[in-house]
Amino acid sequence: MRVTMIGAGYVGLVSGACFADFGHTVTCVDTDERKIAALKRGEIPIFEPGLGDVVATNVKAERLSFTTSLAEGLRDTEAVFIAVGTPSRRGDGHADLSYVHQAARDIAQAITGYTVVVTKSTVPVGTGDEVERIIRETRSDADFAVVSNPEFLREGAAIADFKRPDRIVVGTDDARAKQVMTEIYRPLFLNQSPLLFTSRRTAELTKYAANAFLATKITFINEIADLCEKVGANVQDVARGIGLDNRIGSKFLHAGPGYGGSCFPKDTLALIKTAQDYAAPIRIVETVVAVNDQRKRAMARKVIQALDGSVRGRTIGVLGLTFKPNTDDMRDAPSISIIAALQDAGAIIKAHDPEGVEQARQLLDNVTYVTNPYLAAEGADALVIVTEWDAFRALNLKHIHASMATPVVVDLRNIYRPDEMQALGFRYSSVGRGFSED
Repeated sequence: MRVTMIGAGYVGLVSGACFADFGHTVTCVDTDERKIAALKRGEIPIFEPGLGDVVATNVKAERLSFTTSLAEGLRDTEAVFIAVGTPSRRGDGHADLSYVHQAARDIAQAITGYTVVVTKSTVPVGTGDEVERIIRETRSDADFAVVSNPEFLREGAAIADFKRPDRIVVGTDDARAKQVMTEIYRPLFLNQSPLLFTSRRTAELTKYAANAFLATKITFINEIADLCEKVGANVQDVARGIGLDNRIGSKFLHAGPGYGGSCFPKDTLALIKTAQDYAAPIRIVETVVAVNDQRKRAMARKVIQALDGSVRGRTIGVLGLTFKPNTDDMRDAPSISIIAALQDAGAIIKAHDPEGVEQARQLLDNVTYVTNPYLAAEGADALVIVTEWDAFRALNLKHIHASMATPVVVDLRNIYRPDEMQALGFRYSSVGRGFSED
């Protein structure tokens, strides 16, 4: 089938490349001329494991192409996916739908023949209705259907998530649109991936509900971690104990510095605003957002406490800047709030991240960026592990101990064992497992 992807960002590029890998002919359209030029040169604008190879393979096979011309991209297409950004709107937290609405107007002017218009972007309930209205007002003669098909991709594992999804949610009541969407996703039937057809509004809400629930699990275990520190329990064992219950499950029960990234922060806010607009407030999610925001700066206080209450004039080495490993995404990363709070308290920051430094430079001032974790530890009064990159899991701890001004490690991801760190002579602080001194 011929498929068009409007937006060559994270969702659009991953989805377009994977659809092409299924055998469809895909054109990715984006208004950013520099991005399209880079993609044509084989340069991938985001860090996502495996994406470069998938793009290169399908460009070579002439199944995947890139353009800034929507008319070219929509020529003879059977389905066009809207995969543009929906950031939080400044001032009120609502999703900014201006890019989605503009895409709808552009599509209306360019489509020929029956076309399925698929909203892939994460959008509030009722957005599909508005997209349909815009297209009909712009082109009263257009033959089309508007479908909701939310994405459930994890950054760092997006290719695997797309090709082996837990579920594919498609919101439409249009029989022809169902047929087109079934054909697009037919290659996944071999993996027995469930294709769930719902109403359009149900599909839109499903995406927000899923992300809000996962954000709630993260925030819940973080609060349990705080209680564990007070009562002398181990949050990792608590998480295992409750996660073995298949009604709960073990995923997203890893205590840490709070959630960040491109989805959870903006999607929880957008869900809250939608619920308020419909006079059905979601108090649990409101509390999750408030607790998560407070937690990030609380992690800075944990570092200050590990250095006996003051970091003024002291050097702190930070390992990991991105909101999670295997991405270069710095959006709402806990490191931003943690570093800002430490700087407010007078600390000098050195930081290392395998992929996120260039993005971090745009968000964090007065930080010295170093090229490896050992340089971050050298001369530092404390070393803080903020993101659990694999490269940080087997460091030469004896070398780090010898190079630090004071051997204090604050492990916000619990990747090391307290007894082993204590045996090496570190003062070691982790999350939900107490504090040990040398």
